Amino acid sequence: MKITLLATSIAVAVSAMVLPGISDADNEVHQFSKFKPLRESANSANWNPAAPWKLPEGYTQTVVSNESALNIYGGNRNDWHDMNTVNETGKHAGRYLYRTHELRFPRNLPGGGAVSVVDLATGHSSIITQKPSYDALDGIRWTPWGTILFAEEKTGGRLFEMQLDPNDLTRATAVLARPAVGLLAHEGVDIDNNGNIYIVDEFRGHSETSSIKGNTCAGTVPCGGGIYRFVPTNYSDLSDGSLYVLKVTGTDGTGQAEWVGPIDSINARASGTSHGGTSYQRPEDVEIIGNTLYVAVTEGPRNDDGTELYEGRVLSINLDTLKVANFIKPGVNVAVEIGKPGEEGHHSGFDSVDNLAETPDGQLMVIEDNLPSDIWVASTHVDDTGASRSVRLFASLTDPKAEGSGIYFSPLDPNTLYVNVQHSKNNDGDGTWAITKPRKHIKYD
Repeated sequence: MKITLLATSIAVAVSAMVLPGISDADNEVHQFSKFKPLRESANSANWNPAAPWKLPEGYTQTVVSNESALNIYGGNRNDWHDMNTVNETGKHAGRYLYRTHELRFPRNLPGGGAVSVVDLATGHSSIITQKPSYDALDGIRWTPWGTILFAEEKTGGRLFEMQLDPNDLTRATAVLARPAVGLLAHEGVDIDNNGNIYIVDEFRGHSETSSIKGNTCAGTVPCGGGIYRFVPTNYSDLSDGSLYVLKVTGTDGTGQAEWVGPIDSINARASGTSHGGTSYQRPEDVEIIGNTLYVAVTEGPRNDDGTELYEGRVLSINLDTLKVANFIKPGVNVAVEIGKPGEEGHHSGFDSVDNLAETPDGQLMVIEDNLPSDIWVASTHVDDTGASRSVRLFASLTDPKAEGSGIYFSPLDPNTLYVNVQHSKNNDGDGTWAITKPRKHIKYD
């Protein structure tokens, strides 16, 4: 079966799940944490483009929208579907799925970077905004005040706020740059109940020069790779406010923290470093659950010969006490990955965490920027050190060239996980998938 034949029928099926709503009784039974964990990651020898995800028993996968429904760049070039959000509030809440496309060096392709939208009621996909200057669009988030934030994942990248036509949520009325929030290599973005914005700088934190100038810094102090909080002067107005960076006192980037600043939002990386901001190795995503900010840090620190000490981690930051802990760390509460599936001595484990999402029952879902790209679910119940008490393998991608990205649950549809397949081995093979859980509770031994 060709994957391109699935798009329209499956998009309609997804809309049937989204729009009518799910009963409270269903939500109690069908928590996304109720699954039998996979024993190992996917083997690319088993790649099936029509069903690329290895899933637990009873779960299904369907295409929401792929390049047969919307082909932005053509010429057998993949569209680099990256992150997802829906219109979480307001009119027709949950109906429209918005996606960034992480096109690099946009001048090389017509139109430049893009944000697309899928009408989940009809399956129709379209571009909502595109400009030649958009470069490496990545993070995207619906705001409580009814706009969409999206940002560029490059040094000095911009964060934008998109305003929508209230009568047509597939049309943007304005796209405004918000430099006060910080010019950084953006990926993750989240918003707390007070309207404060949390962002990260996806930078390895290496020392590169002998002084701090503009967006480069170093000497004896690692540069960038920080975690930031933007406090708007007035709620929902991102044109003015103060930007702060997290400074942690302790070992391994954990311990007691404080927000220091305000810092210079235009030269945020250098300014954050000069204020003592703690440097991590490629923080890529953030997710707030309750009073805790979780941060995906893709790489581990390196020793003197450049060897990575461990393969990335997830931090937890208590936003009340500002205590920072290693919430997931390979070799501590999740296995270290050894080799690749099919190789002698392979052992599946945690490697290069990328994106985060809150599950419908308040746990943390994690996806890797790795081959194979695994999806994990971590309990938010922790031990005395702040480490999750349970980290389980939920899914794994068989596509031998692709990574999964943009894991996302719509608050209007707790039975569906949206996830993108990015830079597939197949030309024009990128797309957005819906993974759904069983409608009946499964009891396991």
